[in-house]
Amino acid sequence: MTLRLESAALEALDSLGRVARERLEPLRHLGTQMLRELAIPASLIELLNYPTRFDSTQAQQLLGEAGIHVPPLEDYAWRLWDYWERHLDPDLFKARNLEQAVRGKRVLITGGSSGIGRATALKLAAAGARVLIVARDPQKLQAVLAAIEEQGGAASVYACDITDAPSTAQLIARLLQEHGGVDILINNAGRSIRRAIEHSYDRFHDYERVMRLNYFAAVRVTLGVLPGMVQRGAGQVISISSIGVLSNAARFAAYNASKAALEAFTRCAAAEYAERGVHFSVVNLPLVRTPMVEPTRIYRQFNLIPAEQAAAMVCDAIIGRPARLATGLGTLAQLLEVFAPRLGTAIMSESFRIFPDSEAAGAAQGSDAVATPDMLAFGSLMHGIHW
Repeated sequence: MTLRLESAALEALDSLGRVARERLEPLRHLGTQMLRELAIPASLIELLNYPTRFDSTQAQQLLGEAGIHVPPLEDYAWRLWDYWERHLDPDLFKARNLEQAVRGKRVLITGGSSGIGRATALKLAAAGARVLIVARDPQKLQAVLAAIEEQGGAASVYACDITDAPSTAQLIARLLQEHGGVDILINNAGRSIRRAIEHSYDRFHDYERVMRLNYFAAVRVTLGVLPGMVQRGAGQVISISSIGVLSNAARFAAYNASKAALEAFTRCAAAEYAERGVHFSVVNLPLVRTPMVEPTRIYRQFNLIPAEQAAAMVCDAIIGRPARLATGLGTLAQLLEVFAPRLGTAIMSESFRIFPDSEAAGAAQGSDAVATPDMLAFGSLMHGIHW
């Protein structure tokens, strides 16, 4: 079946579009934004219904009489493609690797003395970034600084509790004085709590302390560096979140809620700063083998991704500047929440039934010491999901 659109209909649509663009400023502005995101020149829109008719009949006749024959497309198409790729590709001058994206940039990493933050700092420093690392433990900070300098990188370390407002204000002032600002902020510092809600009836402080670090502290640091980014017309803020937010993982209500708050702030900020050169990204990491998960002993029997792999995802977010970066399973969990929320709830309910609470959450001694075959099978199927 062939779909045929009459030229009169196309002209009517074009006229309607022109009126809308001229009369509705918000619509015109939104269209401009969409074209910019898709890298489509605005002038191209005028050609969508360009009233030109092409007829090669006479040209073909003259070429035939002169003994000239057009070569097959496959004989020369590769030359056209090669020229486009080397000279016309709109992504030609965009950063194609980590070194292009961060060399000479000032990258601030919170919680950068261990785990994902440390692994990310090492990768960025090796790529030529000037890494600024913030954490609470001075000894761990000196250790990561030594590791970076040993590999020939440059870094500065700052001992600070970013949940403390006065200390954070002093930190921001010092960063501005010593480095002139921050080009890329990675909100990585975080605290996790794996505890069923029924075991938290008298532990409201669990919810307060994860919000203090995972949300309020991240927002506080972001607000401190944003004015400089806006003034320079360039910058990026990356919020490290969790696959648990996408899957609504049971036993992580406090943690997931704090990360969901950070995600909401990040996505709202992305809209407000879209035209000011500041990009915002959310990275939803799966379960990572870090000191933060050590209290859950049962995790030691599962194949969690290493911190270096998580750091590679963070670096991909710097290069590509996506709105959200997640694993395939994370994306599937997000789709389930939209199209089949009851199925997602059933899956998480089953994980809640199968997996025990940890001793750190108040369970009986040894209750989380050994993984059953059901746990291993579920963990293999839902690799990276929080249980």
